[in-house]
Amino acid sequence: MENSPSVKKSRQEIPLDSCEEDVHERVRRILGIFNQANQKTGQMIYFVMYDIENNKVRTYISKYLIKKGCTRIQKSIFLADSSRPEFTEIYQTLREVQEVYDNYDSIMLVPVATDQLRAMKIIGKNIDLDLFLGNKNTMFF
Repeated sequence: MENSPSVKKSRQEIPLDSCEEDVHERVRRILGIFNQANQKTGQMIYFVMYDIENNKVRTYISKYLIKKGCTRIQKSIFLADSSRPEFTEIYQTLREVQEVYDNYDSIMLVPVATDQLRAMKIIGKNIDLDLFLGNKNTMFF
């Protein structure tokens, strides 16, 4: 990690590649959500995104989302596939946490349709989701 890029934040350096899962595992989990043939009734796919200044709160929320089965896409962006009641539970919990202390933080839960996820494009890390999602046509001779 000595040569990994980092960001200075609050007088300490934070490695940018210090996510808990490696990128290949995250892509595998994301593709699992993308490739679901039929979404179960009552299930929904959504992004959870946040901008939280307090390190303790931010860590608590990220651990909570991982515990609830959400997949970390970036440091502060998760992709979730859960039932509507679980979506409501996650929303209520995050709202309660945010209301407990004085802050200017923001948390967004954004439902998204599977076809919109399939249209998503990713730039960077040489990840070609189109190939995995079957969006490219291949001809064999």
